[in-house]
Amino acid sequence: MTKKEILRLAEEENVRFLRLQFTDLMGVIKNVEVPRSQFEKACDGQIMFDGSSIEGFTRIEESDMLLVPELDTFQVNPWSNPDGSRVGRMICDVYLPDGSPFPGCPRLTLKRQVERAKKLGYTMVTGPEAEFFLFQTDERGDAAADATHDVGGYFDLTPVDRGEECRRDVVMVLEAMGFEVEAAHHEVAPGQHEIDFKYSDAVSCADNVVTFRFVVKKVALEHGLHATFMPKPILGENGSGMHTHQSLLDAQGNNLFYDAGGEYQLSPIGLGYIGGLLDHAAGMVAITNPLVNSYKRLVPGYEAPINVAWSEKNRSPLVRVPARRGASTRCELRVPDPACNPYLAFAAMLAAGLDGVERRLHPGPPVNKNIFTMSQREKRRLKIRQLPPDLSSALDALEKDKVILEALGEHVASHYLHAKRREWADYISHVHPWETERYLHQY
Repeated sequence: MTKKEILRLAEEENVRFLRLQFTDLMGVIKNVEVPRSQFEKACDGQIMFDGSSIEGFTRIEESDMLLVPELDTFQVNPWSNPDGSRVGRMICDVYLPDGSPFPGCPRLTLKRQVERAKKLGYTMVTGPEAEFFLFQTDERGDAAADATHDVGGYFDLTPVDRGEECRRDVVMVLEAMGFEVEAAHHEVAPGQHEIDFKYSDAVSCADNVVTFRFVVKKVALEHGLHATFMPKPILGENGSGMHTHQSLLDAQGNNLFYDAGGEYQLSPIGLGYIGGLLDHAAGMVAITNPLVNSYKRLVPGYEAPINVAWSEKNRSPLVRVPARRGASTRCELRVPDPACNPYLAFAAMLAAGLDGVERRLHPGPPVNKNIFTMSQREKRRLKIRQLPPDLSSALDALEKDKVILEALGEHVASHYLHAKRREWADYISHVHPWETERYLHQY
């Protein structure tokens, strides 16, 4: 879209305010809202904001930053204000006042990796499956952590699945905002849901994940529910993942993972990409699984991957290659969770995969047996490693992974590690209910 088209559409749709949207380092959505009188200035990337108040951005003496919108991301929100006016939004990159890219902008971090892939002749396409929970709210509107909205299970229907209406409204809002929604259903755990939308290029897909999380939370609120993308909110139940399907295309749109005569009908590029994901898994999970709580999901017994291996036929390893070949050939990374910053997560995945392609890594033979039922001895025989057991161990692995660190850039890497080390230190300093229940009377 051009600036002229945006201004015309804003006038036709009675858009009174425009949200200039971006994310902080942790993937939390932020925005600066401007009135109609500032729309032209906003389209020109001339709106400034104070970056010193944003997590992981910059120091107070370097605070002024510019929001430079991607004009093609202009959307009019499908709901109206009480006076009938509407709100538009554009997704922005963050720049410094001198016009240079801000090295701490997560979206620009992904764009750098996308550009690197493009120079090698590749375009990354991704399709995430983001899961979430719906909880009831109390009289103050706060989430009731012990009360999901239903007791439904995998693919259940009404009346067991009472989130069906909320899910349908989410889908309708997403479609009104240009999404192509492919499926929506109840997931395994009580109150857990999944909505899948069509794959796209990496930057557009990350934009969609951020928008998706915003829409889910807003629509849930309108239904008197609280939506959360926390990976493991309920003890004893499956957690929420964001399984990410990915492949590389050439400039003509041909799938570069497919080779009809290749090993497993995968090309050397496809095998190398999978090999890179496996090789960098330990450090990568600090980005794809960013919370202390993320590692409560990555434990045995809840279908989440904890084993560094790949498979064609089962869902227990880290990477699965779905059966379809030809244009649909892809790998599915099953470890990410929906709390991640999608820009940084996709950048880390792409960097890992490209490193595997460039080094011609081979992932080894697929493990088509259920790893969850294997003994430790059998895992050692097959050289199956395990992922870091907690956030601190993942951060240790990230600090040793030069490929992922380089993909993030010095600013993002240093600020991210610092913030996450603080989070871990805060966690281990607290006394948790499990400890008092276990030890208070025993000792």
